[in-house]
Amino acid sequence: MKETNNLLEMNENNGLGKVEIAPEVIEVIAGIAASEIEGVASMRGNFAAGVVERLGKKNHGKGVKVELNDDGIVIEVYCVMIFGVSIPTVAQKIQDNIRQALLNMTALEVNEVNIHVVGVQFESKTQDVDIDQEM
Repeated sequence: MKETNNLLEMNENNGLGKVEIAPEVIEVIAGIAASEIEGVASMRGNFAAGVVERLGKKNHGKGVKVELNDDGIVIEVYCVMIFGVSIPTVAQKIQDNIRQALLNMTALEVNEVNIHVVGVQFESKTQDVDIDQEM
């Protein structure tokens, strides 16, 4: 693996050419893998990501930052947890799922997957009202 112009170049010499993976691809894979875990309410994004989502386009890399350095790949994940879950358990599941997804899809080993819990989402009362009205 070699970093060139913010692209990861795979070092497999099979005679057919080279494979380069953009960091944005890693962000998307990690974002989807983190969102799959039960207990994660949402991923934190910036203002632009929120505007894009309101326009109908899903931003799967939201809340994920990928750093490429000489030591390897470091992934920072910013997420909001659901109230009542065990944060250490959910964080471990996020780390395991991201590592496995990246290994399966890109054959890349990640040095670090750091989880930053930036909020806790409580159950909203509007959902309870909707359920009561249906009964």
